[in-house]
Amino acid sequence: MNYIFHLLIMIEVYTILALSLNLVVGYTGLLSLSHASFYGLGAYASTLLMINVGFNFFPAMICAIIITAAFSLCISYPALKLRGDYFAISSFAFQIIIFGILYNWVDLTRGPYGIAGIPRPTLFGLKIDSLQAFFTLTTLITGAVVFFKYNLYQSPFCTVLKAIKEEEQAVISMGKNVVGFKILAFAMSSGVAAIAGSLYAVYITYIDPTSFTLDESIFILTIVLIGGAGNFKGTIVGVFVMLLIPEILRFIGLPDSIAHYLRQIIYALILIIIVRFRPWGIAGDKELGSV
Repeated sequence: MNYIFHLLIMIEVYTILALSLNLVVGYTGLLSLSHASFYGLGAYASTLLMINVGFNFFPAMICAIIITAAFSLCISYPALKLRGDYFAISSFAFQIIIFGILYNWVDLTRGPYGIAGIPRPTLFGLKIDSLQAFFTLTTLITGAVVFFKYNLYQSPFCTVLKAIKEEEQAVISMGKNVVGFKILAFAMSSGVAAIAGSLYAVYITYIDPTSFTLDESIFILTIVLIGGAGNFKGTIVGVFVMLLIPEILRFIGLPDSIAHYLRQIIYALILIIIVRFRPWGIAGDKELGSV
């Protein structure tokens, strides 16, 4: 039963990550390779505030959202004037920079040694330390994120983002501040990713930079693309597909050394098949952005 609770908690964490990235990739049309950096910034910001400042989890998470959204301006303001491959390269560079800071700023982040003993959340004096209680917490927070994202995707704001994705010059001719819309979308996406980072940190109670690498950014992006970029239900389907595959391999009885590489091969094959035969994703529609 503990295994099921653990799996469900991780599915909820990645649901938050995938929904947040989908706003940038699916609706704004920006290929971001830096999402794990915002995931990590949220985890480290909330952790350091709890350990060094004595914050409870909930105010620490709120501060982490604000800090991460502010950091997103470092890439969004200069880079969002770029398009296509140039923006992807800029986001890639930001991912490498943030990982380098987390890994080398040992005095603050403890670098490769990581931060252990992260306190569990408390609510009204009650410590949330059992898997069942933590699952309830993540379900409530994930539900709030899903509700927010669902309504956001149907809002006029996302309608403008989809128009920018399809015909940016037409939107500019209508007097819309295209760069401003992109910056706001990127900040919202990064802030929501910080929620996932905060939950991950207090759940695992240990973080180090290797959890927030370029590979992790690519994995989150793959979830969005396989499920269906620009599609609400498709993103959630992508989470289940990508997270349940390695769990199925556990029951086959393959050695860990083989299972790891087989999982990567399966991921690659799924991505190739999707791109070739269903580029709009497993649960997506041909018309991107349909909810």
